[in-house]
Amino acid sequence: MGKLYSIGEVLIDFIPLQKGVALKDVVSFERAPGGAPANVAAAVAKYGQRAAMISKLGNDAFGDFLVEKLIEAGVETDKVYRTGEANTGLAFVSLKENGERDFSFYRNPSADLLLSGEEIDPAWFKAGDILHFCSVDLVESPMKQAHKKTIAAVSDAGGLVSFDPNVRLPLWENPEDCRMAILEFLPTADIIKVSDEELEFITEIKDESEAIQSLFVGNVKAVVYTKGAAGADLILKNQRFESEGYAVEAVDTTGAGDAFIGGFLYQLLELHANPVNIEKVLRDHQGAILQFANASGALTTTGKGAISALPTKGEVEELIG
Repeated sequence: MGKLYSIGEVLIDFIPLQKGVALKDVVSFERAPGGAPANVAAAVAKYGQRAAMISKLGNDAFGDFLVEKLIEAGVETDKVYRTGEANTGLAFVSLKENGERDFSFYRNPSADLLLSGEEIDPAWFKAGDILHFCSVDLVESPMKQAHKKTIAAVSDAGGLVSFDPNVRLPLWENPEDCRMAILEFLPTADIIKVSDEELEFITEIKDESEAIQSLFVGNVKAVVYTKGAAGADLILKNQRFESEGYAVEAVDTTGAGDAFIGGFLYQLLELHANPVNIEKVLRDHQGAILQFANASGALTTTGKGAISALPTKGEVEELIG
């Protein structure tokens, strides 16, 4: 049985206690464990598959808190290094009335960006494993090189690579740097997860179908196109499968996309997906895979935070009905 590896940021999301208030006007926050790759690992572990985090945290109380929360979620943390050279990353989040978010990040740099390629051992990875990563930690840093080494090692071992660009422009000096980093890493992935809000920015193509098809470069075999509450589409090179979302009362959309792709990758591990059979697995099981992923994402919006709001497998199955 394969294992999910997530590489990238683990950080603290500070969630406002007031909703519908601009970030500058928020009086008080509560802390929640977060970071998109960590959220995905937590979802996979919570649903019952093995998941490990590859990252670096500061030698500080926030780092201690995050390690504890990952362990509580069932995520393996032996590949989460600690350093005294930088602090654990922080993100302050403002919630609008509809649960959508506004972010302010604190990292200059944060500890996660100091993870180096020398700290990655290719022997960790086996056939059937899945690697997941996002774009937040693809800024020029040791962590970017760690991503490159890890992606190559997982591919060489016969594992799948999943990439969610998860665009966060405030973390980049300019939007074009972000876009170019995403385009650099796109061909290295077997599966691309992209939202309706990100597609035109990444591709610079207005036509939706044309933009999605332009993502099929290099190793890309499947594109998962998420549309928030409207559901998600799974696109293979010559086929498109649509699915509907689930109506829930959204409290906080933080981590909804991560819970979605976590549910998606959990299903792929259950089905023993690999680079050879991935397209057949997706064709044969697309309905159940998308249902589970949509329900996972929807339920996560009904609580605050990301990891702390993840539903159980039983709750996901109950919503699916």
